[in-house]
Amino acid sequence: MFARSFVRAARPAASAMKARAFSTGARAGASAGFRSIGKVAAVGAVGVAAYAYSQNTSIHADSKSVAGVKGTFSERTFIAVKPDGVQRGLVAKIISRFEERGYKLVGLKAMVPSRELAEEHYADLKGRPFFGGLVDYMTNGKAPVVAMVWEGKDVIRQGRAMIGATNPLESAPGTIRGQYCQVVGRNIVHGSDSFESAEKEIGLWFGKAGELIDWTPANWEWIASDN
Repeated sequence: MFARSFVRAARPAASAMKARAFSTGARAGASAGFRSIGKVAAVGAVGVAAYAYSQNTSIHADSKSVAGVKGTFSERTFIAVKPDGVQRGLVAKIISRFEERGYKLVGLKAMVPSRELAEEHYADLKGRPFFGGLVDYMTNGKAPVVAMVWEGKDVIRQGRAMIGATNPLESAPGTIRGQYCQVVGRNIVHGSDSFESAEKEIGLWFGKAGELIDWTPANWEWIASDN
């Protein structure tokens, strides 16, 4: 009788113990599971971060030249009004030629270049007898150089055509040099003569971050469309 009573009394206690044991085990299992999930999540987060970083580094790397993409509407050229052009008050006239053609101005500064900059810019002429005088003329500070970067379709080749031949006497009427100049030593304006030259010259004169500005003119769709 006592034994049967003890068994009946013990059953609820045993059940409670099993329940507690199950609950404790479940919590432990859940904690272990959460820890495992946390580890997996952490590893996953690191993997995602690593992937994102690798993607960002490739995205933010220099994906195109400072001269844009050759043959597209993003192509860029370097144009500079030399000290004689500035002295003669021709800056606005030269700018208006490019603006009226529909090209976009993305960089502009007036500066007296250092000798190092001028020598590097004209490095291909270093062996010529007039090289020293050319560098002096560009850097003596009697007038600044107005440096510009223009953007648009075929702007390198078209810019050269608009400027005219290096010798103004050989420049076609209506070109900048054909209209305003007489001699090579005072031909008022410089323009990149190739995509490679544009890359070099834009890098030299506009090498700091933020000096070139990407923007969209309100009338760009009426200029820059091949339909």
